[in-house]
Amino acid sequence: MDADADPSFFEPASSSPYTKSPWSSHLTPSPAPSADDTSFLPNVLMGSLVREEGHIYSLAASGDLLYTGSDSKNIRVWKSHKEFSGFKSNSGLVKSIVIGGGKIFTGHQDGKVRVWKVSSRDPSVHKRVGTLPTLSDYIKCTMKPSNYLDGRRRRNLWIKHFDAISSLSLSDDNLFLYSASWDKTFKVWRVSDSKCLESIEAHDDAVNTLISSMNGLVFTGSADGSVKVWRRELQGKGTKHFFSQTLVKQECAVTALAVNEGAKFVYCGSSDGVVNFWEREKSLSHGGNLKGHKLAILCLATAGRLLLSGSADMGICVWQRTVAEHSCLSVLTGHTGPVKCLAVERDNEAGEGEQRRWIVYSGSLDKSVKMWRVSEQSPSAIVQSSPQYSPVTSPTAGLLVNAPSNSLETKDVTS
Repeated sequence: MDADADPSFFEPASSSPYTKSPWSSHLTPSPAPSADDTSFLPNVLMGSLVREEGHIYSLAASGDLLYTGSDSKNIRVWKSHKEFSGFKSNSGLVKSIVIGGGKIFTGHQDGKVRVWKVSSRDPSVHKRVGTLPTLSDYIKCTMKPSNYLDGRRRRNLWIKHFDAISSLSLSDDNLFLYSASWDKTFKVWRVSDSKCLESIEAHDDAVNTLISSMNGLVFTGSADGSVKVWRRELQGKGTKHFFSQTLVKQECAVTALAVNEGAKFVYCGSSDGVVNFWEREKSLSHGGNLKGHKLAILCLATAGRLLLSGSADMGICVWQRTVAEHSCLSVLTGHTGPVKCLAVERDNEAGEGEQRRWIVYSGSLDKSVKMWRVSEQSPSAIVQSSPQYSPVTSPTAGLLVNAPSNSLETKDVTS
């Protein structure tokens, strides 16, 4: 396992094949109203966090902190919308970040999960406190021939992913960490001692996405076109996960999953740009599909009665759930590359009596993170459309404004 990295050291911007791509170019902001002038808008672009060092692949928000992971080997930390600190992982692409129990977990291209904690002496310093699997468990596992599995290229230990980690999720009680991988498995880790409890051969192709929900349910989505449900049950003194059902089996790859608060709705995004959803009463039943993107869905996030879908078409659709249906409120436009990841936090500045508002962070392959304020209130001048909505003809496409000049945009092209 690699040694602890110096958190004060950052690599310079990597030379990427995307450099000459239009995805990595930045649009010049047009004149925009002030922040006060836009406060009445239900959905508004508040600004951008830009640091020209890598395409953004992962985000995680916790309070006033935002963690961003990219293909630059660096994890940046932003506080109150300004760059606060960062740490280097030494492992390339950061595919997933989750926060819980006072720890930050990062999933990487090399198949490892790294665990970080904030220094008690200096909150700007993050120290690596572990790697999954741990070195001691790895060594113990090598001693027993039955711990080896036949992989595609060589025999592999069951406690270690032998391909990129695609997704991480924590159980609702923060006792278990789940890691999904392109090696077709997901693994269950006990957070307290970093021990790998299970490795489950989940799909016939890469596991692209995974999410844990309440009641011990885990949902996995794969390039094989299926979404599967797994349930955690007590077994003796421990727990074990069992296959429960397959929600869908389709031709196109499953690329993103989300579960709303209360686990009443499950959402699945696919490479064809469609979002399917299931509603739970006594059991999960298919509720329909949402067609709002021209290209693949790359990420999903829920916030109250809202669903946000980010796509390779560079847009973010904001869907509102009502008793009868889902409808598209607006499209968040501004990225010049595919929207790869989303993170949502409650907007604590919303006044009493106002509809709930959310701060949404979107990370893109244009190397920027954008910050949006999104409300559950429908735009008064907009007629809600049906789920068969197209952003190209949406009357809301011009609603959002560019970041005002006094916004939080920061640029740093040097390391």
